[in-house]
Amino acid sequence: MEMERPLPPPHHDPLAPRVRALVRTFARTSISAVLAVSGCTCDGSGPAPDAGSPADDAGPAALASPSSDADAGDDGAAPATTTTTTRDLRCPPDMVRVKRRYCVDRYEATLKDAATGQDVSAYYPPSKRLASYVERTWKEERLAFGDPEDQAVELPLLPEWEKTRDFEPRAVTKKGVVPNGYMTGKLAELACKNAGKRLCSMDEWRTACRGERDLPFPYGEKYVQGKCNIFREGHPAMELHNDASRGHSDPRLNGVKIAGRPLLRKTGETTTCGSEWEGDAIYDMVGNLDEWIDDPEGTFLGGFFSRSKKDGCASTITAHPYDYYDYSLGVRCCKDLTDTAE
Repeated sequence: MEMERPLPPPHHDPLAPRVRALVRTFARTSISAVLAVSGCTCDGSGPAPDAGSPADDAGPAALASPSSDADAGDDGAAPATTTTTTRDLRCPPDMVRVKRRYCVDRYEATLKDAATGQDVSAYYPPSKRLASYVERTWKEERLAFGDPEDQAVELPLLPEWEKTRDFEPRAVTKKGVVPNGYMTGKLAELACKNAGKRLCSMDEWRTACRGERDLPFPYGEKYVQGKCNIFREGHPAMELHNDASRGHSDPRLNGVKIAGRPLLRKTGETTTCGSEWEGDAIYDMVGNLDEWIDDPEGTFLGGFFSRSKKDGCASTITAHPYDYYDYSLGVRCCKDLTDTAE
C-alpha cells in the first residue's frame, strides 16, 4: 500500500511580511486623511476640540500654548506635531512663586498640632518635653533676673494639653498673628514636613528675599532703618533681665513692648518689608524672627527684631547647633513647584 506523502512546506518569502505591513500602513494613512478633511472624530461627537483649549477645571492660567518661535523648525516652518502644552504651575494660596521654580511661605509660620489642629503656643518650644521644662524653669528663674517689677511679669499661658501629651507641630502661614519662636532646627523641619512642605535651602531663601529685582534688601539697594522689623530700639532680655546676653529661653521675651509697641510684630504687619514676586510679596524675610534653613549643621537667616545687623538678605548665623532654640528663632517653609500639580 502506497503511503500518502505529506504536502511540501509553503515557500517562504522573506519580503512578504514587509509588503503586507506597508499595505496596511498606507490604508490607515489614507483613511485618516479623508476623515481629517471631513472633521469627523469617528465617535459621533462632531469636530475634534481645539488642542490649545485648557481643560474646563484648569483655570485660565493652567495651560500655556507653545510659542510660535518654539514650534517653528530651522527653516521657520511649523513641525508636523504641535499639540504639546506647558502647564503654568501655581503655588498654594498661602505661598508665593519664586522664579517660576518653587514656592515660599508668604509669612513666618505659626504652628498647630498636626493631629488635632489646635493652636500651639507661640511662646514655648513646640514640644511637650521642652515646653514643660521651660515653664518649670522660668517659674523660678524669672525671680533671679531683673528688677522686682520685671520679676512680677507673669509667664504666658501654656495650654494644659501641650504639657500632658506628645504632639507634632504643623506649620501654617497666616497674616495678622504672632509667629512662633523658640524653634529648634529639627522642630522647624518637622513642622514644614507635616504641612507637606520642607525647609528652604540657603540659595532658595536668599533668592526669595532679594525679590524679582535681585536687591540686597526687600525694599531696595541700601539699608533704611524701620523698613523691616530689625535693629529695634531695645532688646527684650535687657528689658526683663538687665542683661541682653542671658535667659534667652524665657517665654516672656517675645511679649516685651517698648513705649507701648511690641518688639515682635504680627505677620505681615510691616508692610514695607515685602520681597516682591509677580505682583505678590513675601513678608519679613529680614527681621521679626530669624528663620531656620535646611542645614543639619545649624544655620538661620534674616535677623530678628533686635539683632543689630544691617546686612539684609545676607544676614547669616551659624553659631548654634540644629537642636538649639530661643525666643528669636522661627521658620518659613518652601515647596517644590511641581508638587503643587494635580
